[in-house]
Amino acid sequence: MNPEFWQSRWGEGRIGFHKSEVNPLLLKYFTALQLKKGSRVLVPLSGKSIDMAWLAQQGYEVVGIELVESAVQAFFAEQNISPTIHQHADNPAVKYYQGQLAKQTITLWVADIFALTAEDVGNVDAVYDRAALIALPTDMRLRYSEQMRQLSNNAPQYIITLNYDQSKKDGPPFSVNSDQIQQYYCNYYQITELANEHTTIRSAPEITVTEHVWLLNAANDSSELS
Repeated sequence: MNPEFWQSRWGEGRIGFHKSEVNPLLLKYFTALQLKKGSRVLVPLSGKSIDMAWLAQQGYEVVGIELVESAVQAFFAEQNISPTIHQHADNPAVKYYQGQLAKQTITLWVADIFALTAEDVGNVDAVYDRAALIALPTDMRLRYSEQMRQLSNNAPQYIITLNYDQSKKDGPPFSVNSDQIQQYYCNYYQITELANEHTTIRSAPEITVTEHVWLLNAANDSSELS
């Protein structure tokens, strides 16, 4: 996916991937991360997702990364937040918006996710990948998974994917199966499937689709789910 593709989607309002309600799978299973209040959650390819508002309301700080500036602006406007805007010290093409909701700081970077470093993003306690991996074509996903590992310093990840017959529909969203999850993440993480549920894709309601929730913990983390 090139930047022009996503700029065009947002500019034309073709954002069927944006949900007007908090993702039910976030509500059901996010506690599996066992995060303490005040933990900082990274949301890649964040758009203007209201999931970020929910996370702040649960007592978590949020840092998002989004390529399209109008999406970041829309998030703060829709949440009635007046953000401050900061320019990246070394890269004039990169900036971030920052504001508060429910006494929690929300920082949204306007940037190509591959242009940022762990130093830019700051401390990360967990990653919430609501629709990032499935937004990327196959040839970008391994690079993306490595970038997320670097940005988060191997923090736990909560990933939601879709699985369907890719021959019946062009992505995005793309189909990602369990073998691919293993391919992208097994070298560094213990992978647990928390759930899989039937769902639909708005642009292709006739296709059989399952939605999967994955929990990734660093491979050297000996803790087990209760």
